[in-house]
Amino acid sequence: MRRVLSRWVDPFVVTLVLVMVLGLVVPVAPGAQRVVDVAADVAVTVLFLVYGMRLSTREVWAGLRNWRLQGGVLAATYVVFPLLGLGVAWAITPLVGGPLAAGMLYLSLLPSTVQSSVAFTSVARGNVAGAICGATVSNVLGMVLTPLLVLWLMSDAQGGAAAGAGHGLGGLRTVLLQLLLPFVVGQLLQPWVGDQVRARRWLTLGVDRGTILIVVFSAVAAASAAGVWADVSGWAVVALLAVSGAFLAVMLGLTWWGGKALRLPVEDRVALLMCGSKKSLATGLPMASVLFPVAVAGVIAVPVIVFHQLQLVVCAVLARRLALRD
Repeated sequence: MRRVLSRWVDPFVVTLVLVMVLGLVVPVAPGAQRVVDVAADVAVTVLFLVYGMRLSTREVWAGLRNWRLQGGVLAATYVVFPLLGLGVAWAITPLVGGPLAAGMLYLSLLPSTVQSSVAFTSVARGNVAGAICGATVSNVLGMVLTPLLVLWLMSDAQGGAAAGAGHGLGGLRTVLLQLLLPFVVGQLLQPWVGDQVRARRWLTLGVDRGTILIVVFSAVAAASAAGVWADVSGWAVVALLAVSGAFLAVMLGLTWWGGKALRLPVEDRVALLMCGSKKSLATGLPMASVLFPVAVAGVIAVPVIVFHQLQLVVCAVLARRLALRD
């Protein structure tokens, strides 16, 4: 029993679930929430600074030139996900209602996550450089593609997609300043500190996992404080969890076996799995407030929150399992 538990039960996953529950049940004052949000921003910045110091410039260029991996991430994010999202939204409308079904479709139109995709790729011993390039390109393109897809596929639910361009510029600025800038600074420092950072795997592992925990608590606590759960029944949440689990399982299968069909090495398949199966809460919640009327934005955001938390728990388990491969 002890061997089975040590193989399948990851203390990090247990901690992650506890942090999520803490964010749900413990009220966080507005002032404390601002401190948590700042801590999350700082943690993400430090994460990409460390990655920049860890990765050799040769690895970064190789990640950018890996067209099969980068094309796979973009195809999964902006072609496969939306097509499945249309089918899922149509199928579950009688089950959870129109607004929550619209939220599932909206979820499918979002860019991939950056920080958690890269962090889990690192934990799973995947192609970190390829994951950084793929997730970043996905987010930069998503600032334009997501509002356009919402305007095209969700015209009945949205009431302000034209404003999405303004949010897109703000989101692009965040990607450049919070993610790419520290990564570039780390790359400039890499010739001097790279060997020391690479020799201390505990450093990147600690930063990876610490960042994920802080970001999760910040997101869940903010959502709880905003009252996004108030108009959603317990039955609807259970249904969303089941649908999100099936949706995530399909995307995990398609990205993993799709990577095999593309003849990607296992490290690239890990990066495609982690980047191509995720959707960004950090982008999705602010963009929803711009793209949709206030009356529906909160409910539409609920599937994004549910899917985001589920993908973190599932991918944490997968990352640990993949890290144990020979």
